[in-house]
Amino acid sequence: MECSGRFSSNFIQIFNVVITGISFMLIFTAFQTGAMIEPRVLEAVRQETKNSPNPFTGDGYVSLSVIYLVFAFANWIAAPIVAVIGPRIAMFLGGLVYSGFIASFLGPQTWLLYLMSVLLGIAAAVIWTAQGKYLTLNSTKETMGRNSGLFWALFQSSLLFGNLFVHFEFINTGQDISKQVRTVVYAALAATGVLGTLLIIALRRPPPKDDDDSTVNGESGEQRSPWRKMLRELKIAFKMLLTKNMALLFIAFFYTGLELTFFSGVYGTCITHTKAFGDMANSYIGFSGMLMGAGEIIGGLLFGILGSKTNKYGRDLIVMLGFIIHMTAFYLIFINLPDDSPLGPSAASTYIPASPAVALLCSFLLGFGDSCFNTQIYSIVGVMYPDKSGAAFSLFKFSQSLSAAIGFFYSSHLLMKWQLLILVVTGTAGSIAFTTVEWRLHTETPYQALHNQEDESK
Repeated sequence: MECSGRFSSNFIQIFNVVITGISFMLIFTAFQTGAMIEPRVLEAVRQETKNSPNPFTGDGYVSLSVIYLVFAFANWIAAPIVAVIGPRIAMFLGGLVYSGFIASFLGPQTWLLYLMSVLLGIAAAVIWTAQGKYLTLNSTKETMGRNSGLFWALFQSSLLFGNLFVHFEFINTGQDISKQVRTVVYAALAATGVLGTLLIIALRRPPPKDDDDSTVNGESGEQRSPWRKMLRELKIAFKMLLTKNMALLFIAFFYTGLELTFFSGVYGTCITHTKAFGDMANSYIGFSGMLMGAGEIIGGLLFGILGSKTNKYGRDLIVMLGFIIHMTAFYLIFINLPDDSPLGPSAASTYIPASPAVALLCSFLLGFGDSCFNTQIYSIVGVMYPDKSGAAFSLFKFSQSLSAAIGFFYSSHLLMKWQLLILVVTGTAGSIAFTTVEWRLHTETPYQALHNQEDESK
């Protein structure tokens, strides 16, 4: 009977992880694809309306910067909100806002673009804090690595499907993106986001864990008032930020935000700006996104399968692999694309003849390297802070989204070489910081582990 109950519990946990992954795949097929083409699409809208009485003046980089800046600071209230309404409701409401943001591109208005960017920043903090908490509630120390990899592979499939669609829609557009093409693309993406949001309704309540006599955190009937829950989560987050381990991990979190900015918003635009690629440049952005997605999926599946091994031998090996892959990609991008391609269409010379094949190889390397960092960050945060996962994931997303906002702000002002230099420096610091925390976890004695855990909970 006990074995049957354990099997049922494990099935519910895996079911919840898979459905969450598929739901996020659909929601972010809409958002990640839309965000990747947003700067280029809004360039076309500005050109189309520049002579009209009410010209569109919105900027894709500014919009994305606003999203991630609001996202960063909204993380301080996200954990309390999730604690009050629960992770499932939080993810559902967040998905609705994501779908609304994509739908706003069907009739672009400058004021609407920035209003929805602000709302999306708040929704992003809530949905990702809820996802991190819900994943932790459906995992144990032994299954956290596997579940993180499984979720990541499903989630990042969004890059594959969304960009495949964009490739075929953009393949005959030449240098221009017409209103008709934009309408078809964003209508399909908005519908996909709505479908993913509705799928969240199928999620089950996570089963109680063996060491949890109450129901699970955030889904239970904790007898605290909503305000006391919110204040408690804020207090936990502030105290956690001052601990040694979280301060070090904060550096790794920061790097993932900068490289997220680069591969999700900047790199694809640089490819379309490279005149040496000719009339196929716009369609390459779809190929680029697909290969990023392929790298993310392969990494997520591989590290999900090896979850038990990484727990035994260390997550630092995978992070260092990601570091090496990213440094390789940055060097190839430096010699392959024009230095001024982040700023606009460019025919400038490059160190090697500009090659679409090299550009697309770098897309795969960026995606695979990103999966190395993110799957291991999810794993280490879930293992280190199982009872304070809401606050821990809020800090993760605060650092990541703050750096992403900074990245989008400077991305339209700095040449390629300076953007890559920033990534090299922060990537090196973040990898060293993560490795330091991982080594501390593997070398401390059981007594030290208990003592450090008590210190971080005070």
